[in-house]
Amino acid sequence: MTSKIKIGTSSCLLGQKVRFDGQHKYHWYINEILGKYFEYVPICPEAEVGMGIPRKTVRLVGPLKNPNMVEPVSGEDWTDRINKFTRSKIKSLDGLSGYLFKKGSPSCGAFRVKVYQKNGIPLANGQGLFAKQVIEAYPLLPVEEEGRLNDHKLRENFLERVFGYHRLQCLWQQRFKRGDWVKFHQDNKFLLLSHGRKHYQELGQLVAHIKDYKPSEFTSQYSKMYMEALSAKTTVKKNSDTLMHILGFLKKHLSGDAKASILREIESYRTNVHPLIVPLTLLKHYIDMHDVPYIKEQTYLNPHPYDLSLRNHV
Repeated sequence: MTSKIKIGTSSCLLGQKVRFDGQHKYHWYINEILGKYFEYVPICPEAEVGMGIPRKTVRLVGPLKNPNMVEPVSGEDWTDRINKFTRSKIKSLDGLSGYLFKKGSPSCGAFRVKVYQKNGIPLANGQGLFAKQVIEAYPLLPVEEEGRLNDHKLRENFLERVFGYHRLQCLWQQRFKRGDWVKFHQDNKFLLLSHGRKHYQELGQLVAHIKDYKPSEFTSQYSKMYMEALSAKTTVKKNSDTLMHILGFLKKHLSGDAKASILREIESYRTNVHPLIVPLTLLKHYIDMHDVPYIKEQTYLNPHPYDLSLRNHV
């Protein structure tokens, strides 16, 4: 990486005092760890639309798919103003590679936001008005909430999608060349395999018939399928299969003892004794030692910065 990746985020997560109570929700991991790699674009729809700081609380009221944002005490409806702000703001988000939203917010919550019904009981599976429109406008954009980053599997999946999406964006910015897309797919084969054989095979078929598609059509289809593939969670079995696949390319370079040591570490990972980083580091050692070009260029070996330690969990 030569420059930071642009990520949208709720302003309060960066320590800005924009919440209804005049406080913030500074998130250490987002700022101190991810901030090394991300340039944040902070947005607080409620503050920017003129609701004031501090302000009265608002909630979502009505049908799940199309609720209103209302102040429960005064009854003031902010829906139209928030939606108008969102429509104007969305146009400026084209260059983002991901978005981190504030959990539970009636404007910025991406998942399981409370939507109150006529009987006063909330249904907890709505979306904030701003977040919903961002997600609809950019369906491939990786999104997550700060609370869910505490789950290491969700955190790894989100960050893998962010860096994957950024790689796609870099390709989109270049003049379309079939060879570039073939090379991109070749370098990402093992990463795709680690997320599931279905998308791995379907994308392989798409690339094999690249000449049958118009550039815009191919770009759209490949990008959609690529991001869908990365959205599928990796598992121990999927990663173990991928490690064995990589080992297959090394067989002719390895002694019996070296191969046996790698197999032991893969088995230790498969049985939850060691984290993924252990067999992967051993494989990378032999890949570098024997200079195996095809494997060295695989994104799977380094899909995100090493010091994020995303593969260090059993």
